[in-house]
Amino acid sequence: MLSTGNILKNRILIIGSNGMLGQRLLEYYKKDNFTEIFCASVEPESFIKDIDYKQTDITNKNDIKALMRAFYPDVVINAAAYTNVDKCETEKETAWKINALAVENIAKYSFAYNAHLIHISTDYVFDGLNGPYTEEDKVNPVSYYGRTKLAGENAINSSNVKYTIIRTNVLYGPAKHGRMDFVKWVVNSLREGKNINIVTDQINNPTYIDDLVKGIDSAARLSKEGLFNIGGAEFLSRLDFTYRIADFFNLDKNLIKPIETRELNQPAKRPLKSGLINLKSERDLFYKPLGVEETFALMKNELNL
Repeated sequence: MLSTGNILKNRILIIGSNGMLGQRLLEYYKKDNFTEIFCASVEPESFIKDIDYKQTDITNKNDIKALMRAFYPDVVINAAAYTNVDKCETEKETAWKINALAVENIAKYSFAYNAHLIHISTDYVFDGLNGPYTEEDKVNPVSYYGRTKLAGENAINSSNVKYTIIRTNVLYGPAKHGRMDFVKWVVNSLREGKNINIVTDQINNPTYIDDLVKGIDSAARLSKEGLFNIGGAEFLSRLDFTYRIADFFNLDKNLIKPIETRELNQPAKRPLKSGLINLKSERDLFYKPLGVEETFALMKNELNL
């Protein structure tokens, strides 16, 4: 069990440390004198410097084994995934290797090294017909991405590893490297005077990335096992979320064009009426998500938006 009062440093391995979530996890734990962190991603170098880092191909079982042997972690946080929902429909082999087979091997070697595995999953394991969802609701993915993520969950469930699976949705926040999140994309597009098409029929509770980081840390420190939802404080259509962004940053809402998801003709089907109910996390992990405007203020301050 992790304890901030323990003289010995807790050893946390972050897989996917160059991703949006991985970066924020790394920055969070760098400030903790009682935690020793080791990071891994597929890129040759870490986006964040001055940390212990190993380039790792998680689809290679030997790479995962070598990573575990190099660090002997107490906690493994798997923030790596193939998340391009549409490309998953055509790049099925790659998606399966990263989201399912790699997770099976991460679970196997986490068990071998007696580590607590915390794995990040998604609301895309649901069909989006009757959301928002609790941890007990029946899964029924409607995209190949969702099926691969569910397969990863099932691989962990059928292993002997001590685990926590955290489902989240519509992740946004102030990660400084890599692809742009939804909030920054909206702000930049509207400031440049671009028209943007935003769907009216996708409902979620967008998740601020630092809220998710705190939820992950709580699961680690409290040694909480099982399945948890961690989403935002408010359930919104994507259009309403976009309007809230525009209002906060004083941008022209006339550039926002409401459309329905079907008009996008995307390769992958999306769960429409979705979102994740946080009651279990609020009770067991003491999870308290911030309000939407509070998160925008934090992003504005950190990123000078």
